[in-house]
Amino acid sequence: MNPDHTYFNISINPLHSNPDLSVLFSGEGKPNPQHKMGPAVHDYYLIHTVLSGKGTFEMGQRTYACSTGDTFIIYPGELFSYTADSAAPWHYVWVAFIGRSVDSLLSQIGVSPQQAVISGNEPRTIRHFYRHLRACFSQTSFPQLEELEAEGWLRLLLRELGRVNTHHISAKPVVETDIQRQIGQAIRYLELQYTQAVSIEHLARSLGYHRTYLCKMFKQSTGLSPMQYLFNIRMERAKQLLMTTAMTIDQVASSVGFNDALYFSKQFHKWSGSAPSVYRKELRSV
Repeated sequence: MNPDHTYFNISINPLHSNPDLSVLFSGEGKPNPQHKMGPAVHDYYLIHTVLSGKGTFEMGQRTYACSTGDTFIIYPGELFSYTADSAAPWHYVWVAFIGRSVDSLLSQIGVSPQQAVISGNEPRTIRHFYRHLRACFSQTSFPQLEELEAEGWLRLLLRELGRVNTHHISAKPVVETDIQRQIGQAIRYLELQYTQAVSIEHLARSLGYHRTYLCKMFKQSTGLSPMQYLFNIRMERAKQLLMTTAMTIDQVASSVGFNDALYFSKQFHKWSGSAPSVYRKELRSV
């Protein structure tokens, strides 16, 4: 038992190897009245959610009075302090994490060092995510799997925090027409499904348009028909594979949506001016 708390529980990640997002530890505690942390700085991000009671959080020359359902976020390198109330000390849960993607993730849910508190969470709901986070680190023989699970629960926690903080999230401005949005969706579909047999007829129906109309609007937007756009995607990807791998021509063809390697070679020759094997040799001789 932590002497400054009437209840204290913490689970620590023994691995934290993911450079993009990695949970360090997660805990739950009931500090004594007027228990204070700081002024101090951390070299990691630390989120606290208040389950009951109240206290005061200070960071970046701003002071926040926090109570049940509030979440405060400590940023690395930022001077902070927080203090439990003298009459109704808070009961809170917390999670610490690091990673290259964290600033972007926190920005997506509407928080920053200048706006570091989220209000309105339902304590029973939010506690569920923290419980699962702590349960991840059961010290099994496979800490890498524990870390994967913890990252997933952290992302779900952040999503839940963002759900109640939408008033601080910048909505994407609606400047596109419906057909422009659908053309964008068609482009994303082709960019993701180019390895498959693509039916423009099926794509048009799935977007709610007649094939002729979709093709007309697609060409107005991109300068190419959907099939021409798809062909360019396939050829550019084939070029990358020829440049960066030792895959056979058959394997390259199959990887970019061609079942017939000979037909692929003919099409690649038309597009680049060289057969795939010649193109590869020319690159390696440079």
